[in-house]
Amino acid sequence: MPPSPRGLAKLPPPSEEETTVSTQVTALIEEEIRRHGPVAFGRFMELALYAPGLGYYTAGKEKFGARGDFITAPETFPLFGRCIAHTAAEIFAQLGDAEILEVGAGSGRLAVELLRELARLDALPRTYYILDLSPHLRVRQTETLKEHAPELCGRVRWLDRLPASFRGLVIGNELLDAMPVERFRMAANGLEQLRVTRRDGRLTWIGTAAEPALVERIAPLGLAPGYISEVGFAAEAWIRSAADILESGVLLLIDYGFPRAEFYHPDRAGGTLMCHYRHRAHGDPLILVGLQDITAHIDFTAIAEAGTETGLDLLGYTSQAAFLIGNGLDRLVTDADLSDVRAHLALTDQIKKLTLPHEMGELYKVMALGRGISKPLSAFLLQDRRSRL
Repeated sequence: MPPSPRGLAKLPPPSEEETTVSTQVTALIEEEIRRHGPVAFGRFMELALYAPGLGYYTAGKEKFGARGDFITAPETFPLFGRCIAHTAAEIFAQLGDAEILEVGAGSGRLAVELLRELARLDALPRTYYILDLSPHLRVRQTETLKEHAPELCGRVRWLDRLPASFRGLVIGNELLDAMPVERFRMAANGLEQLRVTRRDGRLTWIGTAAEPALVERIAPLGLAPGYISEVGFAAEAWIRSAADILESGVLLLIDYGFPRAEFYHPDRAGGTLMCHYRHRAHGDPLILVGLQDITAHIDFTAIAEAGTETGLDLLGYTSQAAFLIGNGLDRLVTDADLSDVRAHLALTDQIKKLTLPHEMGELYKVMALGRGISKPLSAFLLQDRRSRL
């Protein structure tokens, strides 16, 4: 079974209010177990993260920055959004009139930097749509935009679901890693699907017969007994849904992950599932339910297959470092005021964090899937990794 360390001694204790919320989310999950038996881990993860008004992403808990549980590139590094704006401008030049849809917009910092840079490039979209399930984050996004780009707020609209059709750039930055995954274990007698049940007054794991889709995906890999990992069927389904609405344009996906051969490498026998709570990372999703982020790395081979099987073209796949450098990172540095020593040092630090292999440069990958895009995107010309998928 997956490791399930119960000691919270190394984690900051939740507040009384947080404990109340966690108790409510746990009760919701336990009721589902009582009524239907052990729940698939994907369903557990869905409730823990997205239960209306209670889940990690749908309640009001602070998530980003020093007071939250983790940071993302847009929250800390303005250069990140400015680079993506250059890819957006290229896409708009090919499509003509187009729009942007950001799915899961965090605090709104990426929207701010994108819009400001696109304004500088005279390439603003008619509308910048944000699709976010969290009412709390929508409020924060509105505040961020009003504070940092008030003159551009009029272009931003919020959506509750994917539109019926779309033309332009769809951005998913650290979106897919927060979608529910199924977990499995190679047991002595074959493949088991890991579910969540209640035993001895707490949530715990149980191995059950694997569903056919899981068997079809994992059986051919020949994994050794004891191997534990994940499959992101929900992320693949989302790609197919996004492909269905994309009239013409690009899905730009930035996340941490690997091609399938690396994802299920023998050395990665414990899987990729990780939880984040107040900037501490650990591997037990069955504690602090509703209070911590739960993520898994992305199988980019599966994402590419989901896109191409629904008629999209695989336009590019590369590391974050190569994507940013290919997107004009050097020009942004050259354009900066180098006489301001403090600003220059801050800029240099951004570049290191975004591009160095031991920071975010190699672990994070960027994939572009598109329709109706005839010219290569500059950001993927420096390093083309599509053959590794």
